[in-house]
Amino acid sequence: MTQEIIDIHPHIVSTDAVRYPIAPQHGHRSNWSATRAVTFEQLVAEMDEAGVAKAAIVHSSTTYGHNNAYVADSVAAQPKRFTGVYSFDLLAPGALNTFDYWLTRGMGGIRLFTGGATHQSDGSWLVNPATFPIWERCAQIGMTMAVQTTPTGLSMVAELARRFPTVKIVLDHCGRPVLEEGPPYAACNELFDLAKYSNVYMKITPRTFDLAQAAPGGAEAFFPHLAKVFGADHLAFGSNYPASAGPLKKLIDQGHACFASLSEEERAWVWGGTAKVLYPTLADR
Repeated sequence: MTQEIIDIHPHIVSTDAVRYPIAPQHGHRSNWSATRAVTFEQLVAEMDEAGVAKAAIVHSSTTYGHNNAYVADSVAAQPKRFTGVYSFDLLAPGALNTFDYWLTRGMGGIRLFTGGATHQSDGSWLVNPATFPIWERCAQIGMTMAVQTTPTGLSMVAELARRFPTVKIVLDHCGRPVLEEGPPYAACNELFDLAKYSNVYMKITPRTFDLAQAAPGGAEAFFPHLAKVFGADHLAFGSNYPASAGPLKKLIDQGHACFASLSEEERAWVWGGTAKVLYPTLADR
């Protein structure tokens, strides 16, 4: 496999707050979006510098709430290189209509954002039956769900994986693994148990890099173990840039160092092959 790099988790923020009003989910803007934001044009330049071929741009809920317009307009500007991973309220009346609207505006995937640095919740709405029509629509058209949750939410991910076995689910930040004890990573048993569901995937970000590098055994122990548990074809790279401080090339270089103990075929899956499975339009273009 060719080692093409596809980033499935960069963010962008516009300098035009009139056209794209700042309206963060839960009213709390993320610090990174206010202090080290990058525009679409800046992201493109950094991708070129870092050798990143394509990207699935993840809408910033902590900047724009449920208004995906900036990512949508950016994807429309370069549709052969980008797709968008959007967020909206799955519990709202008319959620299916909202789904259809964003689908016409470049939505290649959905992100379920249960909380981050600006807000924490138990994420119990993930398994609210009112959201299931959206999952059923995703099953019909082959759309991937990205889920950001803490380890306490893994049981809900398992429930969703069982209920919707044809919907691909990718966990942001590799499900935030607990690695302090080192191999065999006993604290990750519930996370690793998700490998029995063929529709569950792991998104490896710089947050995962940092955890692995700081853990006993280092990245050279963790990532081969992760590939053994899930299969490299169920692992994908996402830069989290600029929420993870860049430049982007620095994060790519960190990834090369972390993945050095993987085989060439495994690296090809993680850097780009799995991304094309999760977001097929990036493979078709």
